[in-house]
Amino acid sequence: MNRYRTLAANTIILGLGQFGSKILVIVMMKFYQSALGKTGYGEINNIIDTATLLMALVTLSIGESIIRFGIDTAYDNKQVFSIGLRVTFIGVVAGMLFVPLVGLLTNVFPDNNVLLLLRDYAWLTVLYVTTGSFKSSCALFVRSIGHVKLYAIDGILTTIMNIVFNIFLLFTFNLGNLGYLLSVILADICSIAFLTFTAHLRQYIVFFGHDRDMVRTMLRFCIPMIPTSIMWWIINVSDSFMISGMIDFGASGVYKAASRFPSMISIFSGIFSQAWNMSAITENNSRTIAKFYTNVFDIFQSTVYVIAGALFLLIKPLIHIFSDAEFYEAYLVTPFIIMSVVYTCFSTFMGSVYVASQKTVRSLVTASIGAGLNIIMNIAMIHFWGVVGATLASFLSFLIIFIIRAIDTHKIVFMDLGLRKMIINVGMLLTMGVIIFTVHDNDAVYYGVLGSVFVFILVLNFKAGLRAIKMVLKKESIE
Repeated sequence: MNRYRTLAANTIILGLGQFGSKILVIVMMKFYQSALGKTGYGEINNIIDTATLLMALVTLSIGESIIRFGIDTAYDNKQVFSIGLRVTFIGVVAGMLFVPLVGLLTNVFPDNNVLLLLRDYAWLTVLYVTTGSFKSSCALFVRSIGHVKLYAIDGILTTIMNIVFNIFLLFTFNLGNLGYLLSVILADICSIAFLTFTAHLRQYIVFFGHDRDMVRTMLRFCIPMIPTSIMWWIINVSDSFMISGMIDFGASGVYKAASRFPSMISIFSGIFSQAWNMSAITENNSRTIAKFYTNVFDIFQSTVYVIAGALFLLIKPLIHIFSDAEFYEAYLVTPFIIMSVVYTCFSTFMGSVYVASQKTVRSLVTASIGAGLNIIMNIAMIHFWGVVGATLASFLSFLIIFIIRAIDTHKIVFMDLGLRKMIINVGMLLTMGVIIFTVHDNDAVYYGVLGSVFVFILVLNFKAGLRAIKMVLKKESIE
C-alpha cells in the first residue's frame, strides 16, 4: 500500500474537520473581542492556558498513550481505552486540589493579578479541566481505532456547539468570562455524548480486571510526557502570563490577538502531525524509514514556508478584518510569532521520532532546555521591548529546540533536513518580518516587497509540491 497516499488521505480527512472548526473560531474572534474587551480577552486566555496545563498534569498525559497504543494492533483496545479513562478519572478528582492551592498562593502573593484572577475562577477551571480531559480521551481513542472521519466530524460539531452556547451565554446574557468558559464546558459534554453513541465506546470499557502490565506500559510511556508538556506549556504560554504580570491584561490580550492568525500554521501542523504520528508508528520498523522521513519532512517544511509567507503578506488586512478596532496594532508584533510557529512545527516533527521509537525522555530533555531559556529571555526581553520582546524570546527558544532535536534524532533516524533550502526560506521569511516592522506608511512599498518575496518562496518550494503529488498518485509506495 502507498504509505504517502495513506498519510495524505488521513491529513485531508483530519483537515476537513479541524480546519473548518478553526476557521469558525477565527470568524468569531472579532465578536469575542468586542464582548470581552482587551482586558477580558487577556483574562480568558490566561484561564484557558492554565486549564490546558492542568489537563496534562492531572491526566498524566494519558492521551499520548491512548493514541500510541490504540493504533498498535499488538495491544488490546479495550484495555487501552479503559486504562485511559481510569487514569483520567483519578486525575480529575486529584485536580480539585487546584482550588485550595491557588487560594494559598494568593495569600502568599496578594498583589499578583494573575493569581487573583485564577482564584475567582478556580472551581470553573476545574470543571473545564474535567470535561476537557474526558473529551480528549474519547476523541483520541476514536482516532486511534481508525475512525478518522468521525474524529473530524466531532471537531466541527464541537466548535458549532461552542459558538451556539457562546451566542446564548456571552452575547444574549452578557456573562463575560463565565459565559465563555461555560460554553466550552457544555460543548465538551455534547462531544463526549456524541462520540460515546456514534463510536459505541461503551463496548470498549472494562471496569475491572485491568492488565497490570498494560497499565505499567502506558504509564511508562506517558509519564515522561508530563514534564515535557509542562516545558512546552512554559514556552508557548509563559509569554502571555509574564506579559500580564509585567505589563497588564490588555497587553496580554493584544499578544493573544496577534497569535491567532499565526496559529493557522499550527492548525496545519497539528492536523498533519496527527496523521503523521499514525504513519510514523506504523512504519517505525520499516527498512526504508529514513527515506520516508526525509521525503515527508521536505514536503512538510515547504508547505510550512508557503503558509508562513502568505501570513506575512496578509497579516495586516486579516487582523483589520477579523479583529476589533482596539486590537489593530497587533499585526506589528506578529513577525517573531510567525517564526516561532514555524520552528514549533519543525520541532514537533522531530518529536515524532521520539514517539515512534518510544524515547520520550529525550523529548523531555530537549523541551526542558527550551523552556528554561524561554523564561530567562522573557524576563530580560519583556523588560526592554515589551510584547515584541516576548515574541523574540519564543522564536529563539523554538529555534534552539529544533537545532538540538535535529542533531539528536539524527542518531535514531538518518534523514536529510535540506539545510540549504531551510536557510534560504527562513532568510526570506525574516526579510518579510523586517518589512512589517519598519514600513508603516507606504502601502505600495509594504505590499510590493512582501509580494515579491512571497513569489520567490513559492518558486523555491514548487518542486516539493510536485514531488508530493507524484508520490501520492503512484500505485505503489516509492522509496
